[in-house]
Order: sequence, then structure tokens, then C-alpha cells
Amino acid sequence: MSRTNAVTEPAAPGDDPSDAAGRPNAPGGSGTVEWAVLETTIGPLLLAATERGLVNVVFHADERIRATALRRLAGRLRATPVEVSAEAPGRLAEPIRQFRAYFAGGLTAFSLPLDWSLSGGFNREVLKRLDEDVPYGAVVGYGDLAARVGQPGAAQAVGAAMGSNPLPIVVACHRVVETDGGLGGFGGGLETKRLLLALEGVLPEPLF
Repeated sequence: MSRTNAVTEPAAPGDDPSDAAGRPNAPGGSGTVEWAVLETTIGPLLLAATERGLVNVVFHADERIRATALRRLAGRLRATPVEVSAEAPGRLAEPIRQFRAYFAGGLTAFSLPLDWSLSGGFNREVLKRLDEDVPYGAVVGYGDLAARVGQPGAAQAVGAAMGSNPLPIVVACHRVVETDGGLGGFGGGLETKRLLLALEGVLPEPLF
């Protein structure tokens, strides 16, 4: 891996999924987006799905963050957010089942339909390459990932793409790290990144 300068990710994944290289391709503006909050070992996650598939995952989904995320979802998707129970059948039943299996250590690859409406342009290209190339238990450098999409030297732009990721954990931006061994940035917080990498066996489990 080539050495790059420190990279920070400017936005919490799922918090502001606007695209620096072009506006996201929002659907035509009809229907609903179903959402639920799932309690996990890294805190509450807001999961949201359209009829196309899972569209957003938001970390630390307390009341304030939920309100902000749902307002942005409604505006960007031009759809009505509808809360559903985490135990109810529907669009989120399979995502919730797979998230629970992942955090229990029994799932190493998600197999879910994804709605990429909240990402576009270079950001979407980088995130899709990450999703295709970097499996559970592996990591990649920001510069290496830039090279894989034909943009060597674009490590900072890759960092911005990771920060814009509307589907963290499923599209595993926590697996993108500094080439000198540092964790790099993470919109969900470095402690969350450490915990996810420990879950996948990349880092040792924390003692406390």
C-alpha cells in the first residue's frame, strides 16, 4: 500500500449522505420509507428501507439524531417515514435478522437488496468497489481504494466518500484505514470503528 497523509471523514455515516461529486439520485417522490431502531452492542442503529431495499443506516440513533435523520430522509427521498416495530414483518425484517446475526458473530457477509438513492457519482463508485472488494476481517488503505477506482492520489476524496456512506456496516467503511496503521477517520466515532474491527477480528477485543 502506498503511504498517504492522514484522512478524516467529515460526516457521520448516514447523517448527511449528500454526494460531493454530484447530487444523489433520489426516487420520483412517492410512497413511504419504513424505519426502526435496533439496539446493538455499539448502540442504537436506525435502519430505513424503501421498496427497493435498505437505504440508510444511522449510528447512535437517539431521539435527536433520529429526528434529524428522518427529516433528511423525507426531504431527499420525497417519501413519508413510517416507523415499524423491530419485531414486525416487512421491509426491515430481513435486514434486522442479518444485523442481529452480524453482531452475534454468526454473519460475515450481508446479502440484502440496497437502495443507493442517497449516494451518487464518485462516492457511489468508491462505496460499491469497497463493498465488492473488501470482505469481513480485511482492511484497505484510503490510497489503495482510490487506486482501485482508477484515481490514485485521491485518498482525501475517498475519505469524503466514506463519510458520505448512507449504508455503513453493510457497506463496510469501517474497514478503510490509514496505510501507516492508524484507524483514520470515522463518522460514527473512532470507538465505534474500533469495536467493529474487533468484532471482525482485525483488532483485539477491548478489555473494558
